Amino acid sequence: MVNSFSPNARRVVVLGTGGTIAGRAASSADNIGYKAGEVDVADLLGGIDAPPGVTLVAEQVAQVDSKDMDFDIWRTLAQRCAHWLGQPDVAGVVITHGTDTLEETAFFLHSVLDAMKPVVLTCAMRPATALAPDGPQNVRDAISVAATEGARGVTAVCAGTVHSGVDVQKVHTYRLDAFASGDAGPIGYVEEGEVRLVRAWPSAATRRVAPVFEPGDVQWPRVEIVMSHAGASGAVVDALVQSGTGGSDPLRGLVLATTGNGTVHYLLEAAALKAQDGGIAVRRATRCANGRILPKEGDALRDAGALTPVKARIALMLELLGK
Repeated sequence: MVNSFSPNARRVVVLGTGGTIAGRAASSADNIGYKAGEVDVADLLGGIDAPPGVTLVAEQVAQVDSKDMDFDIWRTLAQRCAHWLGQPDVAGVVITHGTDTLEETAFFLHSVLDAMKPVVLTCAMRPATALAPDGPQNVRDAISVAATEGARGVTAVCAGTVHSGVDVQKVHTYRLDAFASGDAGPIGYVEEGEVRLVRAWPSAATRRVAPVFEPGDVQWPRVEIVMSHAGASGAVVDALVQSGTGGSDPLRGLVLATTGNGTVHYLLEAAALKAQDGGIAVRRATRCANGRILPKEGDALRDAGALTPVKARIALMLELLGK
């Protein structure tokens, strides 16, 4: 716990999962040769003042490089969010996270949490040991969002910009403002600790996927992503289907990262249709950075609308898990 607890104060809970924001490098001049997930979340809060009337609580949920994020961490994270959001004096939850899979975690939490309070993911593009780390300001901005009256839903805060958990995408490999919200645009901006909205807070999830919150093991359905491109074939799809035949981890779903408005190379499409006929759930999601798939009459494969391939995979996984 950071700061002393006052029974009259609102609490903002900061859940740590690792990532670059918690990374260490041998030199302060090294912004890329670091090891992620080294600094405890409580230490990340050192020197960060809470907004007036707010007490900060730190809890370490995981300590990983976000490229290695997995379903079980997501499940634990969702459960801890649900626990803290249910506490009447908790204004909101902040999650420190790596940038690589932040958009996937944000979309997962959006999909499973009834977040009538804010859940704010934040990150850094430079490690904690950098000469000029961006993490402390991002954490402070995220806390400001979590403590804002009327805030709700899952969002992500980076470089002073507030993105919806549905729309956020990582769009740059190293720039400090590495995230964007596509056609939808950001929800707002954090300016000297104050949130300026430019559109409405995101809505809470329409349903909770019960197995995520129930005790016991979860058999996560296997859903893979295959990209359509010039010269594509159906070999990858055929291999994926065969790999699970008779095994303990059968392929349950397939997302095609399509060209343009959901178009798929004819050989890959033929293999996907064969897989669909065999009971595999197939979805098309465009690999374009902006826009959505506009369906047309006669489409044999369902589309994922505005979802990116990685988000379409999560949506399909949860759909299969909830059946």
